[in-house]
Amino acid sequence: MNQHPHIDPEDHPELEHTDFDRLTAKGVSRRSFLLGSAGAMGLFLAANPLTQAVAAVTRPMSSPLLGFKAVPASTADTFVVPEGYVAKPLIAWGDPILKGAPAFDESGTQNANAQAGQFGDNTDGMSFFPLTEDRALLAVNNEYTNYEYLFAHQGKQALNADEVQKSQAAHGVSIFEIRRNAQGEWQVASASDHNRRITAYTPMELTGPAAGHSLMRTAHDPEGKYPLGTFNNCANGQTPWGTYLTCEENFHKYFAAPEDAPDVELPARDKRYGLKSGNRDFQWYRHDERFDLSKHPNEPHRFGWVVEIDPMDPTSTPKKRTALGRFKHENAALTIDPSGHVVVYLGDDERGEHLYKFVSKGLYNADDQKANRDLLEDGTLYVARFSAKDGETKGLGEWIELTHGKNGLTAENGFADQAEVLIFAREAATRVEATTMDRPEWVAVHPNNKAVFCTLTNNKNRGQDGQPVGGPNPRAKNNYGQIVRWWPHEGSHVDNRFSWDLFAVAGNPTTAKGLYAGSDNINAENMFNSPDGLGFDDAGRLWIQTDGKYSNAGEYAGMGNNQMLCADPESGEIRRFATGPVACEITGLAFSPDQRTVFIGVQHPGEDLAPSHFPAGGTSKPRSTIMMVQRKDGGIIGS
Repeated sequence: MNQHPHIDPEDHPELEHTDFDRLTAKGVSRRSFLLGSAGAMGLFLAANPLTQAVAAVTRPMSSPLLGFKAVPASTADTFVVPEGYVAKPLIAWGDPILKGAPAFDESGTQNANAQAGQFGDNTDGMSFFPLTEDRALLAVNNEYTNYEYLFAHQGKQALNADEVQKSQAAHGVSIFEIRRNAQGEWQVASASDHNRRITAYTPMELTGPAAGHSLMRTAHDPEGKYPLGTFNNCANGQTPWGTYLTCEENFHKYFAAPEDAPDVELPARDKRYGLKSGNRDFQWYRHDERFDLSKHPNEPHRFGWVVEIDPMDPTSTPKKRTALGRFKHENAALTIDPSGHVVVYLGDDERGEHLYKFVSKGLYNADDQKANRDLLEDGTLYVARFSAKDGETKGLGEWIELTHGKNGLTAENGFADQAEVLIFAREAATRVEATTMDRPEWVAVHPNNKAVFCTLTNNKNRGQDGQPVGGPNPRAKNNYGQIVRWWPHEGSHVDNRFSWDLFAVAGNPTTAKGLYAGSDNINAENMFNSPDGLGFDDAGRLWIQTDGKYSNAGEYAGMGNNQMLCADPESGEIRRFATGPVACEITGLAFSPDQRTVFIGVQHPGEDLAPSHFPAGGTSKPRSTIMMVQRKDGGIIGS
């Protein structure tokens, strides 16, 4: 399968020849990465006449957007921000958020009821929902938990029933109110009636084409419409009608068959999602029958979805929106197309998987937000196919429709109906020959709605297993990752055509040459690996978070702990803004509406018993934490 065919400009009359020439210039040198970016930026500038058309490769690295002094790489067990900034913990795993919940106990012996009232573990994606100028709600994903800290026995023995439920309560979503004090700092309002925990056993509702399908029915839910819980909630999205989108990622880890059960032979389409009998690390199958593959083979089909939550109503039922497809969702980047259709961009975070978009059937109504509440229930899912000439890191692309009866998605090819297309979206993407990607993670839409960015975090399998090198995935055994950028044709997100380039290619210019040194906007002062979290502020600064190797040795020498960087999309300049503590991932970010506070997630400091005591220090147990970052002078973050 040729995933990156040569492009004939005569087949694309919608592009001017000058633009096509920019997109197909020769060369794959380190310098050509940025040259390609500058060429494709011409398309962006042409669509945005208020921006001066200055090629990135010739622009001095002195971006007017980036007004802070970069911080150096760090291996310290602390959270570092630039001069003139201050960072303080807002909330950490185990802090109480429901009325009557106890304070965190480091012993690991607190029960499931305590955890159910406390902030969940391993903070990830988050969104800020204003209530008033000085009151707001934060909705935060709690992706998973580390048994070495959750339990006194560190997960080294079989879990009892309460411990399974405690693990389930540490997962899901935490919603809590924050209030700004007279000093301008935000604090958790732990007694607020808005506060809520959503866990692995909270009642949910399935909506859309897969709801009620035979593959969704179980002994506990014969209608196939009412699953319990959400877990492994990675990143997020936010709708203009005031709801929160939480994305289920590595759900496969929680399903297993007991050691004494007969071998469970799973269909190939289930194995594609990583399901197997031996996934016993989380041990939920021991005391929650839903997770026993030998008894409930359909239960996994009820996970791997985008879940929509109304944070303003703590009694509301979260809805799993099956029209957006089932895979290992990273985040859900939502935008309103000029046509009024809602468009959601979605990455499937696994090596060799795909990049998707959803287009709503209905139109957004800014004057009637209640009318928008079901726009994600019905629409069309697409998957991306990238094209480039051999050796090029820019080119064209198209979105391939994933609709039953089209593009080979027929009963003869194993898809009985649209529900099966969505439940097995990965298989559908393969059928239509979508481009295999280097782990598509977060997607972010530029505030001007003209360009879209996606982190491709890494892929050690690139160059093998049917994953050819080329196009947006230019390196074999890609350990560093890259950021791909695209421009919808004529600014229309519902158009099936786009042009693309690589905005940044991570690497180590101190230890490598050529492609593995990275693009020209990567240097010894800002290098990083495995870009993951991604988001824009209102001014158009691109914020990049990493979940990579923190050994600070070998291929990763000089990179230090995981970090957050800030980039100017026009000039290509990237500066390191923050570094995290030992063995953490930096993930999740949310800005206050005045852009004077940014909330940043620190996930799993001290994982695998690495020597961290963040955030309390001393001999305390490390805890996932949301940091609140502000300028000392009260100014705009990043400026």
